[in-house]
Amino acid sequence: MDRDGLSKAASYMPIYPAIGALVGLLVGFVVWALEPFLEPLIAGMTGLGLLILINGVQHLDGLLDFGDGIMFHGTRSGKLKVMRDPTTGAGGLASGMVMLSIAAFGIAALPVRFTIVGVVVAEAAANFSMVFVTGISKSAHRGMGSLFVDAMHDHRLLRITASFIILLLISMISLRILGLVVAVGAILTASLMAAISSRHFGGITGDVMGATNEISRTISLLLIVVFLR
Repeated sequence: MDRDGLSKAASYMPIYPAIGALVGLLVGFVVWALEPFLEPLIAGMTGLGLLILINGVQHLDGLLDFGDGIMFHGTRSGKLKVMRDPTTGAGGLASGMVMLSIAAFGIAALPVRFTIVGVVVAEAAANFSMVFVTGISKSAHRGMGSLFVDAMHDHRLLRITASFIILLLISMISLRILGLVVAVGAILTASLMAAISSRHFGGITGDVMGATNEISRTISLLLIVVFLR
């Protein structure tokens, strides 16, 4: 995607939870349809794989780069350089394995009657986390991620509020009070990611946004599974 395309995508950030919900609806239906024929874990892994592919693997790549940057012992500029390295180190591999494994188990552990709505809410919350972390953070450097930060900081309170209302409507219609718990969890996850990124990188990057999405999805699934048990 060129710079104009990225700028246009950045301008639509407040509606990201709705886009996530649509993706979650498609994937949740696929998982639900597969569950009578496959072991739950295989269906869950298939669903997670679809989510990653539909997102263009960009968010997963961000998680891997984020893990490498966090694990690197050095200056902020050194950490940013490590994140831009096309190879993946131990930190990235460990982060990816842990988050993806938990997310797959989380989808598999959803009660059958909540499979579709669970994936819908988790994906909507993950997308909102990207909106929130972008709205409350500054850019670590001028790059693709800074286009999204600049766009969100234009009337950012209005943009964040509108996005949160969309998430609340989706999550509370789907899961009622548990939806509110997931929405609050998304805010806390994004806030923690913003704090960690500020300390290590001096702000956020496109990789941090992608990592926030992956981590928030996993935490959202865990919250849904725990509170439904």
